[in-house]
Amino acid sequence: MPYGPKGQWRPADTGACAVHVMKLATGQIEETYEPPRDPKADHAAASRRASKAGKASAATRSPEQRRTLAKAGATARWGAQ
Repeated sequence: MPYGPKGQWRPADTGACAVHVMKLATGQIEETYEPPRDPKADHAAASRRASKAGKASAATRSPEQRRTLAKAGATARWGAQ
């Protein structure tokens, strides 16, 4: 999909795109602009949720269960070394 200079949607067909730009230039239509989402902000929100979930999960498990899960996670990540 073609996009304008600020990320606005444009028609893919060349003729339709020319008509769209002409209507914008003459003021027949107004173009709305939504700034793109910041992926860093999405990642930060996901990290906060994951942190809360991990703490809640750890609070409900016994030390033996946490140890078993930690060993399984380390083996999955690093392999049997």
